[in-house]
Amino acid sequence: MKRFFLFVALLLPMAAVAQTAPEAVRIPDYTVNIMDFGAVADGSALNTVAFEKAVSALQKQGGGHLVVPEGLYMTGPIVLKDCMDLHLERGAVVLLSADKAQHLDKDGKVRPGISASKRHDVSISGEGVIDGNGAWWRPVKRSKVSDVEWNAFLSMGGTVSEDGSLWYPFDLKAYGNIAADARTQERMRTHLVRFTDCKRVSVTGVTIQNAPKFHLVPSRCQDVTIEGVTVRCPWNAQNGDGIDLMNCRRVVVRHCTVDVGDDGICLKAGAGEKALQDGPCKDILIEENTVYHAHGGFVIGSEFSGGMEDITVRHNVFSGTDTGLRFKSAPERGGTVKNLRISDIVMNDIVGEAIVFETSYADRPAGYEDNQAATTQHFLPNFQDIVIERVYCWNARTGIRASGTLEMIHDIVVKDADIRVWETPHKIDVPQMITLENVRISLL
Repeated sequence: MKRFFLFVALLLPMAAVAQTAPEAVRIPDYTVNIMDFGAVADGSALNTVAFEKAVSALQKQGGGHLVVPEGLYMTGPIVLKDCMDLHLERGAVVLLSADKAQHLDKDGKVRPGISASKRHDVSISGEGVIDGNGAWWRPVKRSKVSDVEWNAFLSMGGTVSEDGSLWYPFDLKAYGNIAADARTQERMRTHLVRFTDCKRVSVTGVTIQNAPKFHLVPSRCQDVTIEGVTVRCPWNAQNGDGIDLMNCRRVVVRHCTVDVGDDGICLKAGAGEKALQDGPCKDILIEENTVYHAHGGFVIGSEFSGGMEDITVRHNVFSGTDTGLRFKSAPERGGTVKNLRISDIVMNDIVGEAIVFETSYADRPAGYEDNQAATTQHFLPNFQDIVIERVYCWNARTGIRASGTLEMIHDIVVKDADIRVWETPHKIDVPQMITLENVRISLL
């Protein structure tokens, strides 16, 4: 019987795009242990120099595996080089220092917790944990925490906005500032794990949590494998995106668990002219992942001027997300979607919409609530050529919402779906935007 269903699934039209598998990373069979470079795994000693020495030793050997055994390793930024695997054994926790000054480069810019730039064959593997110590970096909205939690943040010191709506980790009792004021420092928050302009990247098995901003960010990378990774942070973590792919090609995201404060698994491709040079997110496979809390389970946007091409999203579960499938952008941020196929999505307890298209998205960083979406007609979103099928959702507020014009949302098909809602079946500005085939949206 299982073989029969598999055969039928393979015959279904437009359920997937033929993806080219990412090339595997190539790591030499050479290993060093972080303890051999003076590391102290007590959660108090700073191990930045130990990691630098270990990376340097591996680089001289042409690469290899840097093993981090069980223990708690406080450190500043770790910068990986070519042909290098950072392997965290079970019970190992790499904890980024809460002292922001430890993360500044010589130009005064904040470096990501773990990074590689213009490298090839870079890997993070194992069963350990990478923790960004994000509570010491992120602003907190009063409306998103209890009295007990709010008082806990106040006990750290910090600065409260004049209207009392926002707490900044500025003027903390334990650590100094790296900017002249709270707002400027807030905009300096960095990503926890970031790969930029790299070829052949692999992240497998580890837990990545509690980032100052986004958690795992491959940007302009080729041949990326993200598999069996857990990404997590508090539900109310400001800008706490899980996995963000930016202008990447040939990527697989598979068997991951995401539970974060902002978008879960998100594709971006830059804004404006530069994004055209960086190119699209292309040849992407996102399958068999589970997303718990997130602003969206699978998300495109808000910026994707470089475009989206040849993307398959299938067999994913979204449980308790704010929205399920989220497509968001605005003029000056938009691009064109080509050949996006989404299938076999299971959702439950969705706070807002199961499927949503929005074309007037406004970016509102903490403390800048008056920011407005752009009103120009440059780089309009062009959500098109999208097939969404076999979506099953229980308990969403709204089934499908599409806000914008037919110029920006068109040639979209939703079929063979069953969505149960408690308020609004659908709200589509122009009915021709989305073709519904065998779709049942009913009230609970």
